[in-house]
Amino acid sequence: MRLHVLALILVLNTSLLNAQQPAKQRDTASALAGTWQLVSVVNIYPDSSRVYPYGKDPKGLLIFDSKGNYAIQILTSTRSRIASGDKNKATPEEYAAMVQGSNAHYGSYSVNVAARLITFSIQGASFPNWEGTRQERRYTYEDGSLQYVVTQTTQGGQSVVAEVSWRKL
Repeated sequence: MRLHVLALILVLNTSLLNAQQPAKQRDTASALAGTWQLVSVVNIYPDSSRVYPYGKDPKGLLIFDSKGNYAIQILTSTRSRIASGDKNKATPEEYAAMVQGSNAHYGSYSVNVAARLITFSIQGASFPNWEGTRQERRYTYEDGSLQYVVTQTTQGGQSVVAEVSWRKL
């Protein structure tokens, strides 16, 4: 009799855990919806060296909506103004600084909570090579902080990963 009761308790506990898992997954995925402020972007190279491509105090926003759309904008915190005041009449150096000091893309996203993956389906990007691609980012989410790793960086196949951190607004 005691063995049957223990087996029944085990079955009920397992059923309850399985029933709660989808709700927890929905809670985590829905927690990502909203507006996020950029905290840092760090490129990490095979020799463990670290580079801050947008400086140590970058600016940026990430918006996830509840319908599966997203938009990301990343800028260096210190950017020089265009001397002519006309974006179409910048010098080659000013154009280079604009491109190297920014990254933006948008499209749709999905979250696989069990695998801790965010998949970005990139529709448009300031780096045109990303357009039409799907990119997975392994992520951690805790207490309003989101961090993910970019393995397909804008550095043309170099062995570098980027750790990107966001804080929910």
